[in-house]
Amino acid sequence: MKILNRYTGELILEVKGDILAGADLVESDLVEANLAGADLVEANLTGANLSGANLVVAGLREANLAEANLAEADLSGANLTEANLAEADLRGADLRGADLRGASLTGANLTGAKLYIGNRKVKAV
Repeated sequence: MKILNRYTGELILEVKGDILAGADLVESDLVEANLAGADLVEANLTGANLSGANLVVAGLREANLAEANLAEADLSGANLTEANLAEADLRGADLRGADLRGASLTGANLTGAKLYIGNRKVKAV
């Protein structure tokens, strides 16, 4: 997997396979990145811009996503167990089937997010 700077095309990070566990990606620009199925367990993504990113079934257990921009990101089926999503922007994010057990959502913006418990849609207030 290669992560490139979207403005310069410069290589930011290259990983063999999809294992990014424990990676330090603080304030990274990962707009519309395809990280589907990536292993980001315990990764530090504080303040990262992941708007529109594909994080389908990504492993984000215990990841730090505090103040991250996840607006319109697809997090369906992602494992966010014990993840820190405090103050994260999740407007319009797809969280269907995501595992949020023990996740911190303090101050997170869930406006328009697709969030379900079983077959019931949860409305963020």
